[in-house]
Amino acid sequence: MRILAFETSAKAASVALLQDGCLLAQSYHNSGLTHSQTLLVMARDLLSQCALEPGQVQAVAVAAGPGSFTGVRIGMAAAKGFAWGKEIPCYGVSTLEAMALSLGTWQGYVCPVMDARRSQVYNALFSVSRGACRRIREDRAVSLEELGRELTALDGPVYLVGDGSLLTYRALGESLPNLILPPEHRMHQQAVGVALAAQARIAAGDPGDGGDLVPNYLRLSQAERERLERQAIR
Repeated sequence: MRILAFETSAKAASVALLQDGCLLAQSYHNSGLTHSQTLLVMARDLLSQCALEPGQVQAVAVAAGPGSFTGVRIGMAAAKGFAWGKEIPCYGVSTLEAMALSLGTWQGYVCPVMDARRSQVYNALFSVSRGACRRIREDRAVSLEELGRELTALDGPVYLVGDGSLLTYRALGESLPNLILPPEHRMHQQAVGVALAAQARIAAGDPGDGGDLVPNYLRLSQAERERLERQAIR
């Protein structure tokens, strides 16, 4: 199975091509250009460099959130458009799960964190043992204070991943000596994790119906919150 994966949930954008569990290629862009400028160009060039045509892709995967509202929408639109045009399955996966899978098979706990503003992070928690990554906390928006209390109870190294890693480490690192920052190139969101999460779904028999795919923002956007506040005042 040849899977083309998109990751646009944060500042950087990336595209990966996975074939039968083997990473053929990955492109990562963190230049400050918008995802709408870079994403499809990256996908086109990646396939070209692998001597493949778009029609040879058998499934598409995308980080479906949480993350940047605009970024997630761009990735979802690109993935759905590609999948519908080629009539192939389309898989939306948890951004946080993909982040944990991108880190690799380090022994201990993987704690994905993305800056959600308002003193919160988007977060999940995974236990990694002998190459197996097991989810132990569902995706959520949580305060750094509450996250710190939960991590205190863990016995073993806790690896932070995601664009909220430095924020979390600075807030909690002094009181949590088992908190670890991985190397820069392993810390951030990457499309290979999206592809690996989709591969697991395919192995489990998920048909990948792109028509049912919607973003998972975990909470309302600022504009939506302000609209509801105005309606409540009336």
